[in-house]
Amino acid sequence: MKTIAIIDDDVHIGNMIEEVLQGEGYNVIRAYSGTEALYLFENNHPDLVLLDLMLPGLSGEEVLPHIQNIPVIVISAKIDVDSKVDLLMSGAADYLTKPFDTKELVARIAVQLRKAENDNKSKVLKAGGLLLNEESHEVSYNGELIKITKTEYAVLKILMVNQNRTISKSGILEKISEDTPDCTEDSLKQHISNLRVKLRDISGQDMIQAVWGIGYKLIAE
Repeated sequence: MKTIAIIDDDVHIGNMIEEVLQGEGYNVIRAYSGTEALYLFENNHPDLVLLDLMLPGLSGEEVLPHIQNIPVIVISAKIDVDSKVDLLMSGAADYLTKPFDTKELVARIAVQLRKAENDNKSKVLKAGGLLLNEESHEVSYNGELIKITKTEYAVLKILMVNQNRTISKSGILEKISEDTPDCTEDSLKQHISNLRVKLRDISGQDMIQAVWGIGYKLIAE
């Protein structure tokens, strides 16, 4: 089941969208401010984000750069062309002006999810100068190849998909279990330690950060 995140402080509109999306078979998670949205993304990786711009705390424009490798549809009352162009150039996948028809919203969501699935079949993940090619299974930093093991590759892929978000140890193990079924929590620590050293040696920075008592996250600048 695909998960859609609704980031909107308008409870009425949010409830309406949630009801429609659940009727279409989607799982829905919500945040009501820009700050709450960042906390939401720390522990969740939705398949698509519906983002309002006029949010308390951080604005939608400020939240957008923090959403990586997830399609974002901006929903806003702003109708001027410059705003739409700026947001699309800043990484938004689509823009829908309020008020909108829920049928159109559902159709646009389906288009973006289908596009994301096609992109995921063969794509390169990026985190600063770090690149991970899912087709060739090569990892490089600023063009220089990094030799890593199968398990290190699987772990790095999860961290890059969720860059700047903390992923629990159990979450990492669950996601890599199909490719590396022999990895345990104890061996995971060693794999991540080895991976941190390799990335530090080539980049000069600690790209993988341990979050005490929770898990790990990849810092992408």
